[in-house]
Amino acid sequence: MSVVILIHTNLSNTIWLFFLALGLWGIWRAARGQGVDGSYLGALVIGEILYIVQGVLGGILWLNGLLPNVGRPTMHILYGSFALVFMPFVYFVWLKGDDSRQAQWVLSFTTLFLFGIALRAVGTAV
Repeated sequence: MSVVILIHTNLSNTIWLFFLALGLWGIWRAARGQGVDGSYLGALVIGEILYIVQGVLGGILWLNGLLPNVGRPTMHILYGSFALVFMPFVYFVWLKGDDSRQAQWVLSFTTLFLFGIALRAVGTAV
């Protein structure tokens, strides 16, 4: 089980760094007048997959009774659950698949918000 804890911990660092890079890349693209393209959408999908893997690992830890070791377990689960559903919500419900420059701005700030959520989730785990 210590391997799962190690992967869960290190993947959390990967996630916040990845979403910071995605947010900065998205702002760079939007500032240059570019819309959402396949490369950016692919990176968003990879980010969502990272969050899904993180959630599965967290679920394994929870089922094995290791969640009480987390500082604020309820908030930790809330941040993780929110991170799983926020990006698909923004893309499918709010933007409805739009790929304009405005959508690039929205997705850029969405990824920066998810960067903050990842940092808060890490903060509640300590």
